[in-house]
Amino acid sequence: MSGAVRLRAVVAGLLALVVVAGCGYGSERVDTGTEAVPTGPKLSVDEVRVGHFPNLTHATALVGVREGIIQRELGGTKLSATTFGAGPAAVEALTAGSIDLAWIGPSPAINSFIRSDGRSLRIVAGATSGGVRLVVDPEKIRTTADVKGRRIASPQLGNTQDVALLDWIARQGWHVDPASGRGDVSVVRTDNRLTPSAYRAGSIDGAWVPEPTASLLVAEGAKVLLDEASLWPDQKFVITNLVVSQRFLKEHRDVVEAVVRGSVRTNAWIEARPGRAKDSANAALKQLTGKALPDEIIDDAWPSLTFTDDPLADTLGTQAEHAVRAGLMERPDLHGIYDLDTLNGIRAADGRPPADDAGLGVS
Repeated sequence: MSGAVRLRAVVAGLLALVVVAGCGYGSERVDTGTEAVPTGPKLSVDEVRVGHFPNLTHATALVGVREGIIQRELGGTKLSATTFGAGPAAVEALTAGSIDLAWIGPSPAINSFIRSDGRSLRIVAGATSGGVRLVVDPEKIRTTADVKGRRIASPQLGNTQDVALLDWIARQGWHVDPASGRGDVSVVRTDNRLTPSAYRAGSIDGAWVPEPTASLLVAEGAKVLLDEASLWPDQKFVITNLVVSQRFLKEHRDVVEAVVRGSVRTNAWIEARPGRAKDSANAALKQLTGKALPDEIIDDAWPSLTFTDDPLADTLGTQAEHAVRAGLMERPDLHGIYDLDTLNGIRAADGRPPADDAGLGVS
């Protein structure tokens, strides 16, 4: 059996386990791990509930939870983690009070902030840049022009990759109805956990997806047509932020500070130990899905990711413009979506300059 065939067999087994572990759209409660034991005095709550995705773009959360880095900052306050399939579901849980903080993409954060008239959440730190690619069936799509008339998956209506795909389509001069996904390109909203099997079955011709889904598709024979980073100045754009409900921020800023500090410390840990960090993220994915990613998959995906606590606020404004052009929202007022005081206090203590909120901070 060739190496490529063996890899595809491993990937197929991995996907079957992922679907079994994550069937049904929504969230899954996960153990934070034996390393994350609350010790010491409690903060202002007994427990803080956080949400994240089982994606490599959320490696800050995967590693921070698994290695106990965030828990150590919380002392005796227990950290509980819940996973979600995409940002809108995480925002719903944040709004409902089921979780207190979450690592999510910029588009769901913007949508929540706008729909609540600026009362739902604040972005308190960045986490990740990059890690999103358009991958396609090379037998059907060889150039950008070949995408017209094809079926391209995105994770969910209104999520960050969906917005980016719709904006890219519009820039080609093509039209797609944002709600139905019908038009010159068929945008097929598909849970990331099901996208590789949909590709294998021929129900989609490609996908605009985060890692590791993009690399899983490559293992299925897809080719990278576009890395989203190539569309951005300096090839940097926010893909994951840390957000908190405004109610929780107001009542428990000490807890928020501990989680932000843990997120910052985790990114520093990842930067200092890239090999161990990759292994830790993969071990966390194994815990969540039942099986680790093959080495070939994670090795392909990891270099496209940059872990940074800088929220890259100027790129969030641009992503909001993308959503406006795509017809998903009216022009938004995002003033007050950021509260970077805690983050910048931590950065100052570390001798680093403040992160910029692009004029969108709490006044």
